[in-house]
Amino acid sequence: AAPETCAAFQARLPFESKVVHVRWSGEAVWIPLGDMQFGVGYENHTSYPSPGQILLYPGGISETEILLAYGGVHFASKMGQLAGNHFITLTSGLDMLPEIGRMALWSGAQTIRFEAA
Repeated sequence: AAPETCAAFQARLPFESKVVHVRWSGEAVWIPLGDMQFGVGYENHTSYPSPGQILLYPGGISETEILLAYGGVHFASKMGQLAGNHFITLTSGLDMLPEIGRMALWSGAQTIRFEAA
């Protein structure tokens, strides 16, 4: 579990941004967040998220980012391997994720919105 990451992200809801296709990590899209700080360290972190898992990289070696895996992922930046806090797992619509990846890769940035249910 990642209670600190969940609380920090929930405090920013609703959260809307653009996802772009990753460059070094495999089958995923990401939200580059620059120097945005969530005030969390590592918790429940991984470099190998499964499809439907969402990670928050809190910054440090690379910029802060959110990553959504839609296939095989080895989370990395141009500086090398990264680990992000796994804080959301999608449980439905997983079959639609590869299309999001394809759209981000071939059509450019796609809008994404997170909000409380």
